[in-house]
Amino acid sequence: MSASNHFEHSRLLWEPPNPRSTNIEHLRVLINRTRGPNLKDYQDLHKYSVEDYNFWLDLWKFLRVIASKPPKAILEQGPIPEIPIWFPDARLNYAENLLWRNDDGIACTACGESGRIVNYSFRQLRECVREMASAMRATGVTVGDRVAAVITNSFVAVTIALATASIGAVFSSTATDMGIQGILDRYTQIQPKLVFAETEVFYAGNTVDLVPKVTEVIMKLRPGLKCAVLLPSVVTGKEIKLEQSVTLREFLARGDSREELHFEQLPFSQPLFILYSSGTSGPPKCIVHSAGGILMQTKKDIHLHLDVKQDDTYFQYTTTGWMMWSFMLTTLSIGARLILYDGSPFHPDVQTYLKFISDQGVTHVGTSPRFLAEVQGNGIEPLSLGTFESLRVLGVTGAVLTPPLFEWAFRAFGSRVHLLSMSGGTDICCGLVGGNPSGPVYVGEIQTKTLGMKIEVFDPEGKNVEQTGEPGELVCTRPHPSLPLKFWGDTEDGKKLRETYFSFFPGIWRQGDFIVINPTTKGVMILGRSDGVLNPSGVRFGSGEIYTVLEAFSEHIDDSICVGQRRAADKDERVLLFLKMRLGHTFTPGLEREIRNRIRSALSARHVPAHIFQVDDIPYTVNGKKIEIAVKQIVSGSNLKPSGTVANPDSLRLYYKYQDIEKIANVQAKL
Repeated sequence: MSASNHFEHSRLLWEPPNPRSTNIEHLRVLINRTRGPNLKDYQDLHKYSVEDYNFWLDLWKFLRVIASKPPKAILEQGPIPEIPIWFPDARLNYAENLLWRNDDGIACTACGESGRIVNYSFRQLRECVREMASAMRATGVTVGDRVAAVITNSFVAVTIALATASIGAVFSSTATDMGIQGILDRYTQIQPKLVFAETEVFYAGNTVDLVPKVTEVIMKLRPGLKCAVLLPSVVTGKEIKLEQSVTLREFLARGDSREELHFEQLPFSQPLFILYSSGTSGPPKCIVHSAGGILMQTKKDIHLHLDVKQDDTYFQYTTTGWMMWSFMLTTLSIGARLILYDGSPFHPDVQTYLKFISDQGVTHVGTSPRFLAEVQGNGIEPLSLGTFESLRVLGVTGAVLTPPLFEWAFRAFGSRVHLLSMSGGTDICCGLVGGNPSGPVYVGEIQTKTLGMKIEVFDPEGKNVEQTGEPGELVCTRPHPSLPLKFWGDTEDGKKLRETYFSFFPGIWRQGDFIVINPTTKGVMILGRSDGVLNPSGVRFGSGEIYTVLEAFSEHIDDSICVGQRRAADKDERVLLFLKMRLGHTFTPGLEREIRNRIRSALSARHVPAHIFQVDDIPYTVNGKKIEIAVKQIVSGSNLKPSGTVANPDSLRLYYKYQDIEKIANVQAKL
């Protein structure tokens, strides 16, 4: 496939109405005024941000980071050679930076598919954090202890996280739909002192009893677990008692009502959150993130790249098990309102969900390509449900946003809305590439590399091919503050961490994404995961290219997954495409011919899959990400068993029979 074919959909989609009024522009002007580098535009600003470490001091001041001891030094060598220690002399507290407002403005709006909406002020949030932190201290939680939760996206979850951070303890959370083994695979590694757990939740119109799951988790985490706190039912508010546990009400009663909210002043690199790798093909890696790194990077992304301001409302649809939950919390540091949604966006129906977004005056929505595809596939027109007059930004992440879906979403929510695609990772808990509110948007392209992130495109030999328009590995060739501190349980010099990120290109961070950059617009296209790159006959391409072509068949096809197959006896890799059909539609020889012809004409003959099969389901993680790598391993002969992170584990079992591809293909040919 020629480089130009990647950008055949590329055309100008949107231009900013007031580019000079954005936060990014204000930062550029400030740096020019204080340092005098004469930065003319975003490209100049980005160049400065990846060439001069003083940028991070400029950013510290611009973001108004609250610290008892401001930084003097920027970075110094750490125990892991590739990961420096940032702002070693600074002292601060993450929670203090999020709780600076103490007034009656709305901090959080808690809501969900039940239709109940509750607003909490910044004053109420501070008081609830104070009460929670006091109870934690009374229970013996101190700096460095782990506090874990199996919890919904709720006001209580925010309170627990910020109370933990105020003490200097380390917070970790999982969604309530994660399996028992998935939870234990995570929490037995980090050995929490305190666990909070939901007992009954409401999702997709159903009440889910979590007591059996929670009972087993608590039992398996002992004896290291000091206290288990059971949260009241999300459905009825009823308190449930289990042996060797306390209710939330009993736990909070341990605190001292006279104790003031205190923020421990700690190093910039103090551990704050533990996030996890997907764990779909082995035990999840426990990724430790720093308080300062998370604060600066997520606030940079939200305040600058999403352009969130104090009067705005940010609604990111997420569970507590996805990095976007940790990401969105920093909205509070801007003084903006945060929407906390618990439940399915499709119950009672997606129309109600979309109308809620419009009625709440949401200015910034974060969603996924999968959600947009569902709305499009069901023929729903958002603008017929509400005006969305407050909506300024529609941010999309979690998977590839294909050009056809790009154009549909732009039309569906109104041409004045800044539609931006962004990509980062749990590993760094921030964006690598994302939005520029002062620049144009082109169809199918992520606008830019984010500030401070020196992104390059490497071929397999480690040569930068960015200017050629050819695809390659996304790498980051300069350190930044939210590089993970370590993997929990790793060696002092970070042996596992270095093998994971810095071994493919020695000393250089490899993200694991296969990308291409438009030499003309500088826009970025994510073509898929690089460890899932398709490579038949030496032609490397991403699954995202196939998904883009399949958008033309969305009337018939509900979902798809495209992987490579290479078994021990195979001399070359073949491409397999699996299709899940929409209700009432079947996969016919005629449709197969149409798909093959469309892929051939849009891409090339070598992109055409060797086999196309209909399947009943496509596997996803509990965070809504398609599990290509596990399917690839299975069809290539692995006996991989589903882990607790797979939302629909039975779906993976559908793919084992394709290890004998010849037999399956012969059966299909006879039908």
